Parts: sequence; C-alpha cells; structure tokens
Amino acid sequence: MNNRRTILLMIACFLAIFVQAQSTYVSKVWVADNGNGTYKNPVLNADYSDPDAIRVGNDFYMISSSFEDMPGLPILHSKDLVNWTLIGHALKRQPPFEHFAVPQHGNGVWAPSIRYHNNEF
Repeated sequence: MNNRRTILLMIACFLAIFVQAQSTYVSKVWVADNGNGTYKNPVLNADYSDPDAIRVGNDFYMISSSFEDMPGLPILHSKDLVNWTLIGHALKRQPPFEHFAVPQHGNGVWAPSIRYHNNEF
C-alpha cells in the first residue's frame, strides 16, 4: 500500500511539473519595428521572394513571387517600409486552370513587377 502511494505521488508530481512546463511557453510574433525609429532585419520574416516595390504618394506597395501557390502574387502595403500588411493577391487563380489544379513545382508565376500609371496598378 505504501509503495502504491509513493508511485502515485511520484506520477502526480511528474504530471504537475510537465503541465507547468507546457503552460509557461509563449509563442512570439515577429515584429521588425523596435518602436523607437529603428528596426531589425528581416523586416518581413516570411518567404516573399523576388519582391518589387513602388511608392505611390506616401504609400509603398510590394508584390512578390508565389510560384504555383494560389491565390497568387501577394500584394503588401506599408507607410514606412518596415510595417507591412498583406492587402490582397493579384491572381485568384492561375490559367490554365486544369493544369494548376494540382501542384506544379517549378511552374507558376515568379519575379512579378508592380507599376502605377494613370491611377491604375
């Protein structure tokens, strides 16, 4: 009976320590803006390959490759080139639709460019 109690007590202690260790971990979201006028690299902690950016007035817009992933060609917006927000995609689907219905590694769209002319992107 005493051994049984000791084993149960040890299991309870182990579980308490395990649960406590799990509850103390807090996932951190990457923020490049240090809040004091400086920033840390990478500004975008994600895969935005082959970026192209333009300035329109006081705003910046960036587009990047999406390869075969859809929706394609993510478009981001920033006021300061540090804090970026995903605002949409240039492509909802990529023709030929039946071809890109399954993953096509090595195909797709890459190295896009973004331009602004006569109030149109």
